[in-house]
Amino acid sequence: MQNGVAADGVCSSESANGSRDVWSCKGSDSSSADHLVIMVHGILGSSSDWKFGAEQFVKRLPDKVFVHCSERNMSKLTLDGVDVMGERLAKEVLEVIQEKPNLCKISFVAHSVGGLVARYAIGRLYRPPKEEVKEDKSGDGCKEEQRGTIGGLEAMNFITVASPHLGSRGNKQVPFLFGVPAFEKAASCVIHWIFRRTGRHLFLTDDDEGKPPLLKRMLDDYDEFYFMSALRTFKRRVLYSNVAYDHIVGWRTSSIRRDSELPKCEESLNETYPHIVYEEHCKACDADQHATISIEDDGSSDKLEEELVRGLSRVSWEKIDVSFQSSRQRFAAHSVIQVKDEVMHIEGSDVIQHMIDHFLT
Repeated sequence: MQNGVAADGVCSSESANGSRDVWSCKGSDSSSADHLVIMVHGILGSSSDWKFGAEQFVKRLPDKVFVHCSERNMSKLTLDGVDVMGERLAKEVLEVIQEKPNLCKISFVAHSVGGLVARYAIGRLYRPPKEEVKEDKSGDGCKEEQRGTIGGLEAMNFITVASPHLGSRGNKQVPFLFGVPAFEKAASCVIHWIFRRTGRHLFLTDDDEGKPPLLKRMLDDYDEFYFMSALRTFKRRVLYSNVAYDHIVGWRTSSIRRDSELPKCEESLNETYPHIVYEEHCKACDADQHATISIEDDGSSDKLEEELVRGLSRVSWEKIDVSFQSSRQRFAAHSVIQVKDEVMHIEGSDVIQHMIDHFLT
């Protein structure tokens, strides 16, 4: 392990395989930190993509969190498919939990396709609630609740940042295709040549053994997969989305909205979070509430996309809309919102601060 101590008292270690752990250097803080934060990078990414975010979390919450930046799906491994990556991430999380028996809580912070990978992983890590609440006799301060857990830990925050929850096919979901139907149709046919199995999942063209697309299957629980139960068990579900200039992931797919539901955003007047332009708390919707909305009402949508919106809207979400329109690095919004590089993308630091300030510990 390569270990380092930052000037602000943040310790970090990087393993030979690339994983990065970040915690407080102060012994009393690190021993009391019982909240595991799993940070997941996007396509062709690495654990270093969340270096700035991880250090900020520990700096601001030194006695609360232990941060693990995932490494199991780095670089070209992100092309193997959302399900394969999700299985790897689930195993990685269990290994971290086993190594730190003092952990009681867990949260996920995921960027881009990492948000889909994290959703798959929690579906594998979910443990249904036990029938009875047992008295805590371990003395470790962790209370066993009559509700599901993620890897045996209490689920707190599930946060995605510019993640394509509705997939990436058509309807301007990938902005660099300019919304031209011919380009979007062509992309769906050839995307697997570039992004292989992950591309098929993102463009909803996968049909493994005649099954529906994976993103549709992830709307429900089945067999040993608890995709929706896992999402519900988190106390918060949060979507950070770029309003514009994200040429990789469109606003609708990252905020789980129909075209007609996109808010009219104005420039932020908040000095603390200058790039946060809109915040919305959406309650869970049932089938009856969706009945009044037809596909024809929203001409930009299609049947499968509508199913994804409705399925994911069965749980509540906090939706945070971000704009880097006035930023010099606005054309790199997909990376700025994460602060992938501390020098080039530092204008997104207020988004990380907003994330921490509203984080349930």
